[in-house]
Amino acid sequence: VQLQASGGGLVQAGGSLRLSCAASGRTFSNYRMGWFRQAPGKEREFVARISGSGSGIVYADSVKGRFTISRDNAKNTVYLEMNSLRPGDTAVYYCAASGNPRPSSAPAEYGYWGQGTQVTVSS
Repeated sequence: VQLQASGGGLVQAGGSLRLSCAASGRTFSNYRMGWFRQAPGKEREFVARISGSGSGIVYADSVKGRFTISRDNAKNTVYLEMNSLRPGDTAVYYCAASGNPRPSSAPAEYGYWGQGTQVTVSS
C-alpha cells in the first residue's frame, strides 16, 4: 500500500491543524492505520492508531484529549485532527499502515509508511 501524507505547516501554540493520509494500492479497510512523529534528535514515537473498521482507537497519553484520529474507508484516507497544539508537538508526522492482526503501537509492526509532513508549532 502506498501512503501520501499532507496537511502539515506552521501554526502558533494553541492552534489547530488537520493531517490527511491518502492510501492506494490495497484494500484500505484491511489495514490498521497509525500516526507517528519524530522530532529532531529523538526516536520516532507513536501518536495514535485506528483499526480497519474505525472502531478501535488508541492515543498516546501526550496527545489524548487534544488529537483525534479518524478514517474514511470510502475515500481511503485517515486523518489526524490536532487541536491545542504545543511547541512540544513540533515534529515530522508520519502515517503508517499495518496488516498485522495483532494491535500494536510499535513502529516496527507497521510495514508501510508515508513520506512525512512537517508540523511546526511556534510559542
